[in-house]
Amino acid sequence: MRFRIKVQGFDIVLIGRLRARLARIRPADPGQLHPPSPDPSLLESRVAITRFLFVEDPPEPVDLCFVLGCPTPTNMDPAIALHARGFAPVIMASGHGPAPQPVPEAIQFRDYAIARGVPEAAIMLETEATNTRENFAFSAPIIERQIGWARIRRVALVTKPYHARRALMTARRHWPAHVRLVMQPSQQPDDVPAATWWQTDTGRAYVLRELVAIGTYAQQGDIGDF
Repeated sequence: MRFRIKVQGFDIVLIGRLRARLARIRPADPGQLHPPSPDPSLLESRVAITRFLFVEDPPEPVDLCFVLGCPTPTNMDPAIALHARGFAPVIMASGHGPAPQPVPEAIQFRDYAIARGVPEAAIMLETEATNTRENFAFSAPIIERQIGWARIRRVALVTKPYHARRALMTARRHWPAHVRLVMQPSQQPDDVPAATWWQTDTGRAYVLRELVAIGTYAQQGDIGDF
């Protein structure tokens, strides 16, 4: 592919090019009888971006399911499903939220899961994180204290679909190297999925912000290998 995601050296020139390129990745007008053929270079860009950002694995048994906080408690749904299947004996919800609020996102997530049948004893909390780096950095000592990293071999990570790559890379930077990460992104219709992100202004905006954030995290040393 001619399009490459540059993690190191992410600069304003590259961001400007990505912004212009994403603005051109739009669906054909359904009213056109004979819509123009897609630009092959734009299709390559869309495929490269999708493969890079959107990471998902089949569900499998894990020692811990880790859910990153966000404004929508439905992010807990994949964790609840794994627990119901006996695949995740323990769920950890992480996050306070980026802005001051009376109830941290992690507590909202816990209450959402309890209301759907998950025992409170099966849920761990980290309630101080305000961003992705803090989700993993702040949770690491809690996991060590309450479970012990030596007892953990596989962890399912739950986050928004477009956020999966940054979550994966940040976990690899801040958590022990022996842990195998299983990506289980949320599946709500408004989650900007891999199949349709490029069809809306909102989807393209989320994806661009995520690419910028990965570049910023790389420059700060907050992500590990792909």
